[in-house]
Amino acid sequence: MIQKSDVYLFGQILGTHSFLLKNGFPKPDEYSEIGEHYFLPGGETGTAATVLASLGCSVMMDGTWIGTEVAPMLKKFYSDKQVDLSLLRFWEGDPGIMDYVIISGLVRSPMGRFQSLFASGKRWWNIPEEKDIEGCRVAAIDPFFGDESLKAAEICKTLNIPYVTIDSCHDSKLHKLASINVVSKECTSAHYQDKSPEEIMKMMQAETDGLTIITQGAGDMLYARRGQEIQRMKPFSVEVKSTLGAGDTFKAGCVYGLLQGMKDEELVRFASASSAVAISRFPLPLNPPRLEEVKAMVREQSENKAQQKLRR
Repeated sequence: MIQKSDVYLFGQILGTHSFLLKNGFPKPDEYSEIGEHYFLPGGETGTAATVLASLGCSVMMDGTWIGTEVAPMLKKFYSDKQVDLSLLRFWEGDPGIMDYVIISGLVRSPMGRFQSLFASGKRWWNIPEEKDIEGCRVAAIDPFFGDESLKAAEICKTLNIPYVTIDSCHDSKLHKLASINVVSKECTSAHYQDKSPEEIMKMMQAETDGLTIITQGAGDMLYARRGQEIQRMKPFSVEVKSTLGAGDTFKAGCVYGLLQGMKDEELVRFASASSAVAISRFPLPLNPPRLEEVKAMVREQSENKAQQKLRR
């Protein structure tokens, strides 16, 4: 079998207009000054591809159809990176899927037309095929594309390729087959409002042999497998420039950890450090975490902990 890219990614690939404001988040009827504006690759899969390429991985992207306004930017951006766009459908009949994000420090507000797009009943993404995934070592699958997301997961299972997914509920097949499911605070707030993080984790553990990670923004992360005690880890503390892409970078860090055969604690720490580096700069696509930066952050935290123990 011919080795393809290290990683196969299936999911949302967008053109993101990001606006970093100068003087705080806008209020009704008040003027807001734009400090920086960029049009760059986004979406859960687009951002993960950018980060993984920066970490030294080769990537095959699959998913959203790419329209006429997004295509030139996307092709130019990835022209010098190890990201293969050959599976993407470049769609002449539409400007492409875009979102618009207003950002001020810890606060951001995304806008788009996704509800209308999904409600249209029309498919605007690819159907994954076994020949495209075969030969990759690890995959990541966004859950948003219904039967096609599930088909990608089933192909990975057939080919024995581990995959990372995000925000998949405990009773979903995507969660049950995943090697790693990263569940955000946004997901738990939407689907498990009456349950504590520990209760949610127990529900997740019962349905899979994979690793479940529950992130809570600045709060402690929880992680565990079936039958294990729930572990906690504090996220890295950094000065936040923008949180846009934080979760997508965490997912990319998990993919990298799988590629490298990391143990669970090491993998969660690496993913957290990757995300911390990402939120310390803007825009993320032009300044993605580099492997040496992430390793340096992990090393610095370990050294600080060792020094604290010596002082006790």
